[in-house]
Amino acid sequence: MGLLSTATIATIGLGSKVLLHAPGSCSLTVNGLDILTKALDSGRSVITVANHISTVDDPIAWGILPTRYYLRSRTMRWALGASDIMFTNPVFSKFFRLGQVHETFRGEGIYQPAVDAAINTLNTTGGWVHLFGEGKINQPPTYPINPITRKVHLPRFKWGVIATSPHPPLIIPMWLSGFDNLMPEGRSSPWRFIPRFFASPQVPLGITFGEAVEGEDIVRAGLKGARVRVRDGSGDENLEKDVARVRREITAVVQKAVEDLGRKVDGEMLGRVETAPGPDPT
Repeated sequence: MGLLSTATIATIGLGSKVLLHAPGSCSLTVNGLDILTKALDSGRSVITVANHISTVDDPIAWGILPTRYYLRSRTMRWALGASDIMFTNPVFSKFFRLGQVHETFRGEGIYQPAVDAAINTLNTTGGWVHLFGEGKINQPPTYPINPITRKVHLPRFKWGVIATSPHPPLIIPMWLSGFDNLMPEGRSSPWRFIPRFFASPQVPLGITFGEAVEGEDIVRAGLKGARVRVRDGSGDENLEKDVARVRREITAVVQKAVEDLGRKVDGEMLGRVETAPGPDPT
């Protein structure tokens, strides 16, 4: 990691730390941080996967890390960021690249340089990649409810880095709470750009890490090489279907781990509050 990148990450990390811990800024609860720090200190590749409920989830959530983690590329997360949102001009592009964000392009699927770069990070440096499985912000009131079981779920996770990494990383589920109230969607300008730190009453924020999920060795082994065969067109139709099915299964396991953690933290509704019906206007 170059000096400019170190300075960028350290500045953002320390700024986030100040915002989270300043007296009166918010009411912060953190659980299981040692799960992440032990994984990072072990030298193994790590993927963290979280729900995505606001535009400030990343980087604000990483203000909970000990300061020393901001100073090494291997112990600070790499992320994927949409080109049309984060890389919109040369200044922003430079900033996000220095902040360890890989530029992704909507509609190009998993076979694009950003995904390859993220996988390379995991395979060659024992690095850390953070993913928002849903691929976009979904605040709790929008979570779908299964019409049969009446159970709330996160929108379906997108498969990509998790399903295509040839070496099994540690996958750590994460659950974020309250960030949707810190940065609510739908506010008018200029308030929609301003997090509600130092609000009265203070916004309660929660950051929880679950136990690491180990990928099944046989599933991981089955993915090795399959991506290359499908990508270069030499795989047959059945192979493509089999690979897609295995990838979906891997992603579903990860989504369940994140949802299960969310139910422990925010209850069966995953933080979604049902609005009571109003009086009948007739």
